[in-house]
Order: sequence, then structure tokens, then C-alpha cells
Amino acid sequence: MQENELKRGIGMMASLATVMGTVIGGGVFFKTASVVQSTHSFTLTILAWIIGGLLTICAGLTVSELAAAIPKTGGAIKYLDYTYGPLTGFSMGWAQILVYYPANIAAESIVFSTQIINLFHLNGGLLNPIAIGCALSILIINLLGSKVSGNVQTIALVFKLIPIFIIAIIGLFIPGEVNVSLFPISPINHDSLWTAFGAGLLATMFAYDGWIGVCDVAGEIKNPKKNLPKAIILGLSFITIIYTLINVVFLKTLPIDQIAGNQNTASEAAIKLFGELGGKLVTIGILVSVYGSLNGYTLSGMRIPYAMGKSKSLPFSNAFTKLTKKTLVPYVAGLFQLFIAILMIFAGSFDLLTDMLVFVMWIFNCLLFIAVFRLRRKEPEMIRPYKVPWYPIIPIIALVGGIFILFETIISQTGLALVGILLTVLGIPVYYLQQRHLKNNS
Repeated sequence: MQENELKRGIGMMASLATVMGTVIGGGVFFKTASVVQSTHSFTLTILAWIIGGLLTICAGLTVSELAAAIPKTGGAIKYLDYTYGPLTGFSMGWAQILVYYPANIAAESIVFSTQIINLFHLNGGLLNPIAIGCALSILIINLLGSKVSGNVQTIALVFKLIPIFIIAIIGLFIPGEVNVSLFPISPINHDSLWTAFGAGLLATMFAYDGWIGVCDVAGEIKNPKKNLPKAIILGLSFITIIYTLINVVFLKTLPIDQIAGNQNTASEAAIKLFGELGGKLVTIGILVSVYGSLNGYTLSGMRIPYAMGKSKSLPFSNAFTKLTKKTLVPYVAGLFQLFIAILMIFAGSFDLLTDMLVFVMWIFNCLLFIAVFRLRRKEPEMIRPYKVPWYPIIPIIALVGGIFILFETIISQTGLALVGILLTVLGIPVYYLQQRHLKNNS
């Protein structure tokens, strides 16, 4: 079967499960601290989560048009390649190899380590060693083969949902110790309402990260015109509601000052709600969820340099394509990814790493939104099994939101933005040098 003739075997429920499975992770438990620290307001915190969810829905609906029209293995990289040329597609792959996946692994490892230290009252100096051990253990699991890593992912998916539902649903009906009010809206410790809200919205984006993975299966969904937008709207709306409810529970359980900047918010709120033992059990559920999320990023991430190595796009491409003998896993790509993640564990905090990966990926997200407009104009005859609804309103909302995220990061975290841009731009000379090398050896 040719690449553009993928079998459409994914039904509505499987599409919905794909949406929720790729997006729900540990971010909602640990980004609350950053959102509240930025907003210092109940209303702005809740609004940031709602607007973040709506923006994610618009983004998913927009990029899915590209996915359905260009159903090629490689996802967003191939959409950029098709629309703008191979350099742009390569740049996204390069950014995923150097920033997105290693930063995700490093950030999730740091937060896993933080929770282990908090749960067992260990010395804070063990943060980096535990984080590195966590990332290494996940790589070893993946080297044992896709069946083993797949089982870890399945178990983690169940545990992922348990703490989310316990906190969001049960926590709502337990009387809170903090009086919450929608007014006043203004943050307690900020002069500018927009600055506070912008920083809070930016912080939510990591929790909603993963939506673009939904688009990878667009070419295999039954009746995509009907099922794809329904899966995205229902799935991401449900996630937005759950995330918002979890934050309402946090804010009515703990004082704002205790939440702001506190990455142990979820476990402390769980202990307040369900007692010492119940809180610890919820924390263990969160740990398994984070471990599963780490497994997903490791599993997917090591296959990017492998795929680019197969197409000879990278220096030392032959090394990146090396597989383990029995399990056929790209071990060199996995070790390379782990090496960069370890450097990031030593170099940055959870918030620093997640903000940088969100910034870099949203550069390419904005290019994807623009690609929808560009292809509508250049190739109106292109077969589009699914078209974004309410065009051009939905893509415009997605693009405006994306530009806002980029400018907010540049203004509030200029150094972080410059590092992200520099790491991405470094791929350009690598691309041209590799092309020259291939030409000389052809």
C-alpha cells in the first residue's frame, strides 16, 4: 500500500482515545505552580486554563487539515517539507532532536525526582542523580523492545487517569479550606493584568502539549470529515474541563501563596483532601503517570534521529540507524537523546525546560497554521478529506494565539527564547553541509 493510501481503520472511539492519550500527562499537576505564580489570581488562573484549551482545540482542528490532505509517515515534518521545502522540515526535525524531546525527558525526570524526594523525605541533593537514573531506566526499558515499552505505556495510561479523576471529581465535593471568588480579577502582586495572564497562558501550554500527535493518524481515520473534528473537539474539550476542575480543587484547598512556585502542589493538596495515606497513594499514581509520559517521549523521540538518519539528513547518519540485534531498537539514537537530556537536567529547571520546548515548537506550529492558508491559495484543487470548520476563523485564532505565545516568551524570557532560536538555527548550516557531503559522495 502506498503512503498516500493509508488504510482508514481508526473509528470514532479510537480517535477520541488517541486525542486524550497523547495530551494528558503530568503537566497539569506541575504547571499549576507556574500558572498561579504568574497570575496570583483565582480568575486569571482558571481563565488561562480555559483559553489554553480553546487555543489547543483551534490548533488541532487547523493542522488536521494538513494531516488529512498529506497523510505521510513523519507527521508535521512532512507537512512543512511539502509546503515550504526540505529545509523547513529538516529544521523541525532538528529542533525535536536537540530541544523538544530531550527537554521533555529532562523536565519530566526532574519532576519525577522532585516527587520521589518529597514522598520519601530524601535529601534535596539527590535531585539530579534520581532524575538521571529515571531517564536511564526508561531508555533501558525501551531497549528491551517495543512490546515491553508498550506494556509500560498501557499500565501508565490507567494510572494516569486515576489521580486526575480522584482530584478533579471527588475533590470538588469535599469542602475547601480557602474561600475563592471570581472577583477581583486583577492579580495580587502584579501591576499589569495582561502580563500576568500572558505568562499564565504560556505556562498552561506544556500541559496541553501533545495535541499535534493526533494529526499523525488523520490519514487513517474513518470518515475524517466527521470523526476527526468530533474527536478533537470532544477530546480536547474534556481535557480542558478536567484541567480546569483540577485547578479549582487546588485553589480551594491550598492558599494561592502556597501553590505559587510549589511543584509539590498536587501531593500537598491530595494529603489535605484525602489524608496522609490517601495523599501518598495519589502521589504514587502521579509518579506512574509521569513515568509513562517519559516512556512515551523516549519511545517517540529516539525514532526521529533514526528516521532522519535513514534519509541521510544528519551527520553520522549511519550511526543513528544502528539497531539492537534482538529487539531492533535504535540504540545510538536513544543514547544520543539521553546524553542531551542529562545535560539539560544539569542546566535547567522544570519550568525553564518546558517553557523553552513550548516556545520552539510553537514557532513550527505557527508555520503549520500559515501552511493551511498557503495551500488553500496555491493548491485549491488538492483533495482534502477533512477541511477545518469555520475557515478562516479557526486558523486565524490558532495563529494569533501562537504569535501571542511567541511574543510573550520573547518579552518575558528573552534569554530563553534566544537560546531556543539559536539551537534551532544551528540546524541550517548542518543541513547545507550534509547536502554538500551527499552531493560529493553521490
